[in-house]
Amino acid sequence: MAAEKTYLKPIKSKSVVQQVIDRITEAIVNHRIHPGDKIPTEQELAESFGVSRNSVREAIKILVSYGVLEIRRPEGTFVCQGFSESMIDPLLYGIILSDTESMESLKELREWIDVGIIYKAAKKADDEDLRKLKGALDAIREAAVNKNFKAMCDADDEFHQCMADMTHNILFIKISEVTRLLTKKIRYQTVYNMGKMGKIKEMYDVHLSMYQFIKDKKQTAVDEVVRQGYFYEYGVLDEEGN
Repeated sequence: MAAEKTYLKPIKSKSVVQQVIDRITEAIVNHRIHPGDKIPTEQELAESFGVSRNSVREAIKILVSYGVLEIRRPEGTFVCQGFSESMIDPLLYGIILSDTESMESLKELREWIDVGIIYKAAKKADDEDLRKLKGALDAIREAAVNKNFKAMCDADDEFHQCMADMTHNILFIKISEVTRLLTKKIRYQTVYNMGKMGKIKEMYDVHLSMYQFIKDKKQTAVDEVVRQGYFYEYGVLDEEGN
């Protein structure tokens, strides 16, 4: 029992709240406490760590917001069981708030995510998934025919959301959502400049290729299909376009 409670040794320096967080998460990672276990009370943790009860309370609040702990009144605080979507939010917020938002970084991130999503979608999509994707594809075609750039952007976003959903993987879905948020400006710029160049039909054709790729469950040349859909060779991300 003493060995199992080694994570309760006193805290010395650094941010006290962060050290409480680190100590509890380390205990979970090292299986000294397990999913579904009840952790000690705030008072017990404060005494074991040698910190104030307020610091423990704040750390627990943060871990609850991360989806690591859950409070069940009046029973106490427990380690969560299973994956929670909120667990990935801190990582994504870190990406959004970082200083690495260069054009090249965003382009690479977008390509990496899209390749992985199409590959997984081709393996896991069912008939209902394909029906929804075809609906989004039809919306892209209609926007292309009407040369409606705003509708094209919205339909493109829905198409990529459908592809992410087809992975049936909450991590892909969540990361895809944030990636589209981060790349919204360059996606809108692409659509606008392709329209100015009279190449809006090419956008539909590439989405049709992606749809067919997934429908036929192909497993090769995914990166080539994805790269064709960015139209970088047309200079679509230049400030004025061509």
